[in-house]
Amino acid sequence: MERPRALALLSALRPRQWVKNVFVFAALVFAGRLGDGAAVVRVVDTFLIFCVLSSAVYLINDVRDRDADRLHPTKRWRPIAAGEIGTGAASALSVVLAVAALFASFRLATPLGEVAAGYLVLNLGYSFGLKRVVILDVMMVAAGFLMRALAGAVAIEVPISRWLVLCTGLLALFLGFVKRRQEVAASEDGSAARPILKEYSLPFLDQMIAVVTGATVVAYSLYAFSPEVAQKLGTTHLDLTIPFVLFGIFRYLYLVHQRGVGENPTLVVMTDVPLIVDILLWAATVLLTLYVWR
Repeated sequence: MERPRALALLSALRPRQWVKNVFVFAALVFAGRLGDGAAVVRVVDTFLIFCVLSSAVYLINDVRDRDADRLHPTKRWRPIAAGEIGTGAASALSVVLAVAALFASFRLATPLGEVAAGYLVLNLGYSFGLKRVVILDVMMVAAGFLMRALAGAVAIEVPISRWLVLCTGLLALFLGFVKRRQEVAASEDGSAARPILKEYSLPFLDQMIAVVTGATVVAYSLYAFSPEVAQKLGTTHLDLTIPFVLFGIFRYLYLVHQRGVGENPTLVVMTDVPLIVDILLWAATVLLTLYVWR
C-alpha cells in the first residue's frame, strides 16, 4: 500500500540523519558557552539550518542515484527510487530548501552563511561526481562533519580548536571507512554495488580502519591530557572521558565484525543500547568536567 504523499516527502528528507548535525554544538560546549542563553539560541538556529540544508542535499543525491538505488535491497524503498515522489518535485523542493537555509544562515551571520554555502558546494560536488573518486569520497563526507563543527563555532564567534578539527575529522573518517567496508561486504554477498565500491576491498578497508582507529584514540587522548587544553578549558579532568571514547570505538568495531552492521552509522548509534548509554555517559562526563569539576 502506497504511503500518503506527505509521509513520503518527510521520509525523503531523511529526518533520522539530522542527528549528524549535533556536531554544530561542539564549539558551544567546549568553549564553555553553554550557560550563555544567546549563544545557545544561535547554535540551535544553526542546527535547524543544517537540518534543512542537509535534507536539500539528500533530495538531490537521491534524484541522482535513483536508478542505482532501485537495484539495492533497502535503498530501493526510498521515496524517489520507489516512484512515490517525482524527480521534478524532489529537485524543486531541494532548491527551495537550499535557498531558505542559505538565506537564514546569512541572516544569522555572514561567516555562517559562507560556511553553509561551502557545505552545499561540497555536497553538490560529492553528488555530481566526486563520490566516484576512491578515498576522496570518504574524505569529503568527513569534511562535511568538520563544516558542521565550524558552523557552530562561527555562529557564536569563537575560534574553532585545532584539536576539535583533528578529533572530529578522524572520527568521521573512521565512520566513513567502516560504512564503505560494510557496503563492500554486502556487495560480495550478492547485493547490487555502486561503481565506487569496486575500487575498494575488505583487506584494504580493514587496514584503513585500523590506521584511523589508532589515530583517533591517540589524538583524543593527547587532547584530553594536554596541559594547554586544561589551561584553556579550566579543568584537568577531561581525561576521565577517555574510557568512554575507547568503549564507544571498540563497541562499534564489535558491532561491525560480530554483528555485521555499520552500513548505516546513524542507525547503529541510535539503536544499540550499550552504545547509546556510553555516548550519554561521555556527554555527562564532559559537562561535569567543563562546568562542575573545575
